[in-house]
Amino acid sequence: MSDFAARKTCLVRRILVFKCVLYGTDIATVASHSHAYRDSKSEYLGVKEYIVRLLNRFVSSLSLVAALAAPTAIMAGPKPQDGNVQVRIYDRDHRDYHNWDDREDRAYRRYLAARHRRYREYQRQHNRVQRRYWYWRHHNPDRD
Repeated sequence: MSDFAARKTCLVRRILVFKCVLYGTDIATVASHSHAYRDSKSEYLGVKEYIVRLLNRFVSSLSLVAALAAPTAIMAGPKPQDGNVQVRIYDRDHRDYHNWDDREDRAYRRYLAARHRRYREYQRQHNRVQRRYWYWRHHNPDRD
């Protein structure tokens, strides 16, 4: 055996013994076989066990992070602006959102009364009527 191969084998044995002592595995089973068997099997088993332990640590760390991050992600979700906001409507002509609440409903009823129309739910109105309402609403803000 060359000098390099002997040093490599010695280094691998030291790493295996260190890993066995560190992780609490049984060293006696490796030493109970002949040198030829130990050289052929222990390196393979040691690396395999090391990879399994490394994978186990990775999976357990990942699950711990997920368990700690899940409540934070849930708490960081968007909250409604007001307790009485029921619907949020997008005005595509003015490119903004409007909260449909009691105040907006009163303004919508004023709009219908000014146009001499009967009340009909906003969601059931034709798209053209909705767009006219938002045009009127931007030009007639609340006087509160």
